[in-house]
Amino acid sequence: MSVIAVLVFDSVPGHQLTGPGLVFGTAVRHHPQVAYELRFCAVPQLRATAAPGSFGIETPWGTEGLDGADTIWVPGHAGFREEPPAEVADALRAAAARGARIGAVGTGTFTLAATGLLDGRRAATSRRHTGELARLHPRTEVDPEGSVVRDGPFLSAAGVLGGVDLGLRMVTLDHGTRVAIETERQMFLQLHTAPDDPVAYSAVTPRNSPLAPTTRWMEAHLDRPLTLADIAAHAGLGVRSLTRRFRADTGLTPLQYLLRARVQRAQRLLERGDEPVERVAARTGFGTPANLRHHFQRFTGTSPSVYRTAFRTLVTTLTGAEDNGGDGGDGGDGGDGGGGTG
Repeated sequence: MSVIAVLVFDSVPGHQLTGPGLVFGTAVRHHPQVAYELRFCAVPQLRATAAPGSFGIETPWGTEGLDGADTIWVPGHAGFREEPPAEVADALRAAAARGARIGAVGTGTFTLAATGLLDGRRAATSRRHTGELARLHPRTEVDPEGSVVRDGPFLSAAGVLGGVDLGLRMVTLDHGTRVAIETERQMFLQLHTAPDDPVAYSAVTPRNSPLAPTTRWMEAHLDRPLTLADIAAHAGLGVRSLTRRFRADTGLTPLQYLLRARVQRAQRLLERGDEPVERVAARTGFGTPANLRHHFQRFTGTSPSVYRTAFRTLVTTLTGAEDNGGDGGDGGDGGDGGGGTG
């Protein structure tokens, strides 16, 4: 179980706290092999989150919750220009000394830089604050374009959805690209497991599984009418042994895995291309558009055409916001008395 300690500063924007829960909670919910524990650790003088829609916070953890955590998460907050409380700075330095991973979102990078831990390292912050970070912390090399910057055990994020980007990068480092991709898809498009199928629809093979060569082969030949005997022959196992191994490593039978892999490939083709549904059905082994629509609806809760439209609308929205310089909730600079929170 990987423990992630999230620092909760006074006047931290609410979305900076819900972001980690969204990313890591989704990863856990849809991937049985993934395990995270989130600790929300209150900084001294914590009262409430920032407006709009501020709310109070109660947590059993103070900064002692950082002890033993595998990852520390430093969100943006209204007081980012101020020196962090000594208790916070000491806890961050101690975490770094024992080898913990530390990530900062938006203006949270200012707090991390103030500890000296980013001296001589690259880092990112909210784009409207890059110049200010460089002035206040000249020993930190500020990357003005980085959405997520990794330098040793330190990660920092900027962009429209910096906290989500940071969380997904951590999921990638912990569990691989495929788990991160499926986590992102589940988060943004809110796809769900059908009521009659209690197993999450993602087809994911653990990294060290002896089935990995066979599942890669299956995914390379999804357009073919693969049978259970074909899969067993490739794996060099009998059908019963193959089924036991698949259930143990993936939670699915071989044919359940194959069906989910086909749905996932259809999603990628719909996201990235303009091929008609007939062609997508052929390339994914479903054969007919009707068969594709049936299984796609079962596992995603929507049709291929609606999925394609929703995904492209999402991409256009996020890309447009990025081009316009939005930083996902920074707010205005606000002078020295508060300002954007990243």
